[in-house]
Amino acid sequence: MLVQPLRSPDLRRAPTSDVAAEPKVAVLLNANARKVDARVVKSLSHVVPEQDLFLSRSPLDARRIIQTVLERGYPMVFTGGGDGTFMGFVNEVLHQVGPRGRFAGRTPPRFGILKLGTGNGLAAYVNASGTRGDGILNDVLRARTGEVPGYRPMDLLMVDGQRAPFAGLGVDGKVLNDYIWVKENLGKGLFKSVLSGGGGYFSAVACKTVPHYLTHSTWVECEVVNGDSSEAYRLGPDGSAVGEPLAPGATLFRGRLMMAAAGTMPFYGYGFRMFPFAGQRQGFMQLRLGQVTPTQVLAHLPRLWSGRWFPEGIMDFHAREVTIRFANPMPFQVGGDAAGYREQVNLSVAAESVELVDFTGALN
Repeated sequence: MLVQPLRSPDLRRAPTSDVAAEPKVAVLLNANARKVDARVVKSLSHVVPEQDLFLSRSPLDARRIIQTVLERGYPMVFTGGGDGTFMGFVNEVLHQVGPRGRFAGRTPPRFGILKLGTGNGLAAYVNASGTRGDGILNDVLRARTGEVPGYRPMDLLMVDGQRAPFAGLGVDGKVLNDYIWVKENLGKGLFKSVLSGGGGYFSAVACKTVPHYLTHSTWVECEVVNGDSSEAYRLGPDGSAVGEPLAPGATLFRGRLMMAAAGTMPFYGYGFRMFPFAGQRQGFMQLRLGQVTPTQVLAHLPRLWSGRWFPEGIMDFHAREVTIRFANPMPFQVGGDAAGYREQVNLSVAAESVELVDFTGALN
């Protein structure tokens, strides 16, 4: 089990490893991620000093690596393996620097994202480079030489004691649950490459999600209640608040829905701008409630995908905490990972935010 820095004989001869003026940057890779292959690891090993490059193959590896990263005081950490990999490392870092952690009171590092996941929602958020050419290598090199355009603060949701950039109940959870089923039951052998990533999502929608909703209603009775800590705000199509603020404890919605989801960043995977107003009000999530039909979604899919479709059946809010209650168990997803079925969930903005390396040039 590899928990020490990745060792590379070639790296000992790399001149960049001896530049003392460069900021210390750790690179943490999930060895189980599909895009973290031998080629990627070898490429990174030529631009990252061996003591700063880590491979994780298990949660135990991740905990030990995080302890090493915090002991050495890296000011910046890049993660590679997708949104789930990022959140796994972030949750462990924030646990370790929390009140009961081994490194209580320590300032967490800034985080960079390497575009090595499947959906890459976070990578889209910070405009991380792709895997073609030397994109991810250039991102790391720019960070090591202090040429990062800027940093972007990002709030996180708290869901069942874990932090995540988004979560939802309803149709979006159904798609993710179906994708897991397709990948585990059909994505084997010759079909493995076809039924992974975008191909797997398309197959899940075409073969399971749409057929299911042809014979089952997508709408279920739901109540959404604002938390007691803050007012909430109904949002218009331009993201600005409309009407009077909604009081703590107020009922934000009661009726039939096909989806209730929230996020602190705009993107789901594959550039899908599900929460176009996330991040615009610090300390708040964007809550999105859906009361539209699959036919409407298909007819307006390009505008929905780009965050430009605002029919009457889509209701957006800024809130700090909400409780969502459905009359029946609904498919549930957390951070893009299928999480079974739930009737009720409490979503809140975590007390701690994180700071992301931002290649769009938006300075903090």
